[in-house]
Amino acid sequence: MFRSAINAALASAVAIGLGTAAAGAETRVTYKSAKAGSSYYQMGVEVAEAMKKGTDGDIIVTIEESQGSVQNVMEVRARGGDYVFTTPPALVDAAQKAAGAFEGKGDAKFAEIRALFPIPSLTMHFVMSKASGTKDFAGMEGKTILLGKGSFGATEGEKYLSLFGLDGKVKIADAELSNAVAALKNGQIDGFVTAGSWPAPNVVEAAASVDVNILSLTLEQAAETKRAVLTIPAGTYAGQAEDIVTTSLPVVAYATAAMDEETAYQLTKTFWEQKEAMSGSAPWWKGVDKDLMANITGKLHPGAVRYYKEAGFELTDGQM
Repeated sequence: MFRSAINAALASAVAIGLGTAAAGAETRVTYKSAKAGSSYYQMGVEVAEAMKKGTDGDIIVTIEESQGSVQNVMEVRARGGDYVFTTPPALVDAAQKAAGAFEGKGDAKFAEIRALFPIPSLTMHFVMSKASGTKDFAGMEGKTILLGKGSFGATEGEKYLSLFGLDGKVKIADAELSNAVAALKNGQIDGFVTAGSWPAPNVVEAAASVDVNILSLTLEQAAETKRAVLTIPAGTYAGQAEDIVTTSLPVVAYATAAMDEETAYQLTKTFWEQKEAMSGSAPWWKGVDKDLMANITGKLHPGAVRYYKEAGFELTDGQM
């Protein structure tokens, strides 16, 4: 009986020890977003730092460079429960329908994609020098505009010129978007189009070095684009006295149903609790608020749902 009691005590001690070790074990997550050097890669770094700080090191996030949102979604097929990635909700929808970039590449694992939280949207900026006299889209006629090449902003900008009756009525500069600010300063162009989280670094630079007008869309024009409408608050850029109405492509951080509920809960909770601190050092996080939750068109992870219900967020039936 004495030996049995000792064995029982030892077993209990081992169980307690294992439980303590498990409780203190860190959770490792991989976060895949964008190319190194891009604003979205930097956001990933900031998310990783926020997770470490907000969980006292219990969640460690490793950043992986990505070649783009389509690749991020495709990798769901080979990844496990520790995978977090960013992409526009429209691409998740396309993957689940085997449409668009995913035509002929459907996979059952795409149905297991679950949203965690929104991150800054890709926001359209139409930046014109004040010297050009351009205050609205009609005023772009006859002007030289830099769209860049191969980016979302370039494709979207070209679409808007067509939508608003400017096909063939503006001169498109043959230059890279990286040269936009210098070209605007020396008068080679009248304006440029860019898409990025706001405040966008190249727009901040342009507004600080040249007097610019950042064009605002009418609500009718915004509706024509069939994109999410977004307002950039007055004072975001130097010389910007009024709100700017523009459009955006929402971007969201996702995991899959393979992630355990507690990890998804802690990631989501920590993100929102650290967002204010993140905004203090990186202003683009100021653009993330509860309103962006409406852009999540698919299902949220059960762990994220748990947090949102605790925090009083309003969710749609489709998100749950």
